[in-house]
Amino acid sequence: MVTLKTFSGPQPAWCPGCGNFAILNTFKEVMVELKLEPHQFTVVSGIGQAAKLPHYTKCNTFNGLHGRALPVATGIRLANPAMPVIVTTGDGDCYGEGGNHLLAAMRRNINVKLFVHNNQIYGLTKGQPSPTSDEGTRAKNVPGGVISQPLNPMALGVALDCGFVARSFAADMEHLKEMMKEAMSHQGLALLDILQPCITFNKVNTYKWYRERVYHLEPDYDPEDRLSAFAKALEWGERIPIGVIYRNSRPAYEEHVPVLAGGSLVQQAFDPAKIEATLQDFY
Repeated sequence: MVTLKTFSGPQPAWCPGCGNFAILNTFKEVMVELKLEPHQFTVVSGIGQAAKLPHYTKCNTFNGLHGRALPVATGIRLANPAMPVIVTTGDGDCYGEGGNHLLAAMRRNINVKLFVHNNQIYGLTKGQPSPTSDEGTRAKNVPGGVISQPLNPMALGVALDCGFVARSFAADMEHLKEMMKEAMSHQGLALLDILQPCITFNKVNTYKWYRERVYHLEPDYDPEDRLSAFAKALEWGERIPIGVIYRNSRPAYEEHVPVLAGGSLVQQAFDPAKIEATLQDFY
């Protein structure tokens, strides 16, 4: 039987009090409640503090280049659609270096679960502003403050008709667990943006700052109403909604790939004759 002990890994090297601990613990609880064995799913990550999450648990893991987790996750899904694939990444890794791959994944609607640890800063490289840093954020490399407007991942997801767009808060672990489970059950790309305080480098967006602003979406809120979802996605500042912002039921990318009708590629027999037939088209 799967238990939390099943997912015990090395001691994390994160700063004491980091929001990543809550995300890691919640992630393990979700895997236990979904009765998934470590060998039954794959976690893909890039570079950053968030990308270290699979190092601190037990699972199939691919740790790749900065911002390049989604292409790898897409490849795994196409080779073996029976394998659940989760990407753990940060706001810099995903929205910065990996921004173009994020757009492609949203358009394709690949059935990957994308958990973004959003601390509005580059934590691994010592506190540079990230794409989600608020305008005016000061750091050693921008002493005059950020002059670009922050990226809004929720609004981006709604605009590109992403299959599942949600937000949670690392300090609200019950809500985070609910959002992770909903993301895991969604058929298509599921973007879960997790507000995750960085206690070392981000002295503005603290636990206190978030607690004074985050609120749960109302019970009668309809995440399938795209216009309402876009308006809700634009809320930021004095009030920050958490919950499923937007959801649709368009087919996942895997359903459009003809070769997968015969089952997972890893289970299909290799037939050299098919290669010969394909090569004839080039003669």
